[in-house]
Amino acid sequence: MSNDATLDIRTIPPMYRHPLIFDKFAALEPGEGFELVNDHNPKPLYYQFQAELAGQFTWEYLEEGPEAWRVRIGRTAA
Repeated sequence: MSNDATLDIRTIPPMYRHPLIFDKFAALEPGEGFELVNDHNPKPLYYQFQAELAGQFTWEYLEEGPEAWRVRIGRTAA
């Protein structure tokens, strides 16, 4: 999985965060991924991925707060 892409959404208004993240995910090739940086635990985002893209993504916590949450999100290989 590529580890050179980082999406830091801490300065993005909340209403734009999930659409931006899903656009970033949609642009990934199978086996690629990116690191998401957020100011809180993105658990609701995980549940949205589960509901809409079950089996198509990977989710790995790299840092769990308290100031920054980092998650590696990847597209599974086909």
